[in-house]
This record gives sequence, structure tokens and C-alpha cells, in this order.
Amino acid sequence: MAGGMNRGHHGISLADRAARSGVPASPSQPAPPSQPAPPSQPAPPAATRRPAGDGSGRHCWVHDPPDAPGTWPGLLVEWRQQEDGWHGRVAYAVPGAHGPVLVEAWLPADQLKQG
Repeated sequence: MAGGMNRGHHGISLADRAARSGVPASPSQPAPPSQPAPPSQPAPPAATRRPAGDGSGRHCWVHDPPDAPGTWPGLLVEWRQQEDGWHGRVAYAVPGAHGPVLVEAWLPADQLKQG
């Protein structure tokens, strides 16, 4: 199988990895219960962004994106923290009327799983 696509190799979810990244949650988003509260810091800007992986993207599985139910292989490009939690900027391909269609979207972390 192609490199990086090891089925059956399970790790923590991307949402858990984002929560453990060290970037504090926004004031309206409490820290996950399994994590200690972040140190007191000035309020972050409305959206905090950071690259995924080493900045070159990471493989992920996209679950039930809008208008394309199912699970699709994707490339996670970066993370963004919003008032309602973490979102990943992903690119993935879905079947279209005239062949594959490349989609780029910001999706909630719970729709993205480590590949």
C-alpha cells in the first residue's frame, strides 16, 4: 500500500491532537476535560491559525463533508481555532459529473481523522 496509508494503524484523533497542540482554547471554548487548563494568557485573536504537520500538509480522512456523504482521503493543510472549536483546512476529491472535483474547505475537527 502507498506510504502513509496504513489501514488498521490507529492513533489519537486529529481533534485530540489539536487540543493537545499547546495553543490555548479561546475564552468561550473550555479546555477538553482530559487536559489541564492552559496557563492564563491574553485573549487570542478571533481565529488562531497554524500549519498542519511540518507545514507541508498531512494525510487525513474526511468524514461526511457537505454535499458528499461518505469518507474521502484528504490533505490537511492547516488548523484554525474559532469560537465553536478547531477547524481544519482540507483538500479532497469527490466524483463530479465530468470526473473528479477538487474541493478545499474548512471543516470541524470531528469530521477529520488521522490518516
